[in-house]
Amino acid sequence: MVEFVLHFLLLSLLGVIIWLHKSMWRPRNFPPGPRWLPIVGNTPEIRREARKLGGLHKVYAQWTEKYESPLLGMKMGGKLYVVGSTYDIVRDIHLREEFEGRPKNFFMRLRTMGSLRGIVCVDGPMWVEHRAFAVKHLRNAGYGRKPMELAIVEEMKDIVAFIATQSSAECGFWVGRHLAVSVLNVLWTFTAGKRLTRGDNRIQRLLTLLEDRSKAFDMSGGVLSQAPWIRFIAPEWSGFNIIQRFNEELKSLLTDVIEEHHETYCEEKSSDDLIYAYIKEMKDKTSNPDSTFTDIQLTMIILDIFIAGSQTTSNTLDVALMILLLRPDVQEKIHREISESGIRTPSPADHGTLPYTEAFLMEVRRFFNIIPISGPRRTTQETTLGGYVIPKDTTILMSLYSVHMDPKHWGDPHNFRPERFLSADGEKVCNHEHLMAFGQGKRRCLGDTLARACIFTFFTGIVQKYELTPDPDALPDINLKPGITLSPKPYKIRFIER
Repeated sequence: MVEFVLHFLLLSLLGVIIWLHKSMWRPRNFPPGPRWLPIVGNTPEIRREARKLGGLHKVYAQWTEKYESPLLGMKMGGKLYVVGSTYDIVRDIHLREEFEGRPKNFFMRLRTMGSLRGIVCVDGPMWVEHRAFAVKHLRNAGYGRKPMELAIVEEMKDIVAFIATQSSAECGFWVGRHLAVSVLNVLWTFTAGKRLTRGDNRIQRLLTLLEDRSKAFDMSGGVLSQAPWIRFIAPEWSGFNIIQRFNEELKSLLTDVIEEHHETYCEEKSSDDLIYAYIKEMKDKTSNPDSTFTDIQLTMIILDIFIAGSQTTSNTLDVALMILLLRPDVQEKIHREISESGIRTPSPADHGTLPYTEAFLMEVRRFFNIIPISGPRRTTQETTLGGYVIPKDTTILMSLYSVHMDPKHWGDPHNFRPERFLSADGEKVCNHEHLMAFGQGKRRCLGDTLARACIFTFFTGIVQKYELTPDPDALPDINLKPGITLSPKPYKIRFIER
């Protein structure tokens, strides 16, 4: 009996050793990258380097140089990861069908309240059907048309008036959080048909949760993607509690609004906003037992819109105003262009008449890289990329930071220079395909039209009305805080009415 137990233990130990050794093997012709450990993969090394360098995007950029490859192959937990870092590679990932999948890991399920729903986190027929619905009905509700422009202009007037109540020539303040309220209100108007007041506790709480979520995770999903069990040991540190609080708060907020729309729905209102349009779709499909149009799916679509559009847009606005403090020469050029254009109240329709301002905002997106790592994608089949074999179900990330800071293309990427996006005579904006802030292909950002319209209108409205000067007690820092999106550290602006 003792001999049998010893043999069993030895065989078990041998099996574990073989399994551990096999888990360290790289797949055939897999992209180069650091060696990984059993079970945890490269996760500890990546987290350590990210803390030291200031973000995952800088780790990937450094490793791209070290391994002399446009593709990095890694393992996080038990999952294979690949990071693309050049324009050609990233463009392939954006446009090829086999890279349209989304990971089906624990973080994605947690992000979607327990099961894969919404638009951003799903793939296959459900993604196709609901993306088509969102595009169609947002357009019907004025997305990219006059109603959207009017809503954005009203929010611009509101933030300009709000600044007047908060700032003076002697005392500056940080405008970033207040910009986020304005962006959320535009999103809320097209989703629910009305705006929330600036002091509404619901919108302030939602902003806090969005900020906490952004800091706690990265585009790979953070530690919860690689080690879901960590939530039982460190629920707060791992970000598990943050996501749970975010889901509960948003679900509570949206449930009331959706129920109100159900109670007041009629056919004539079906194009008023996204929720009414969705309810109509639900009613049209009541005879289909397999319909995926449900209240919880609607909640997740709204969540996708808020997450995708709120912080990226407000953070871009924030850093655009910040760079004006560091480059007063640029601020003067922009203000002069706005003044000479004769525009009385800026609106999204004016972007074609302000080429230098438009080029400046393009350079802001390139230089600051608010979303430095894009994705994640999942390979739906084994494929090749850049001469390497990428196994099925590999998670794919795209380093937009590396594309936007590539010296081979941009020449002087670390120099903030709006002129790079202008024609030789300075009269026309060059639509530069190497600027990938909104992605490409079928998974291109749904809200790119709205985001660009908000950024342009809010920015020009503020610069037209105020001269921006730095507050010596809280100067800006161009080194942004890492997270799913990069965000500026608190700083203050003195807004002096022109």
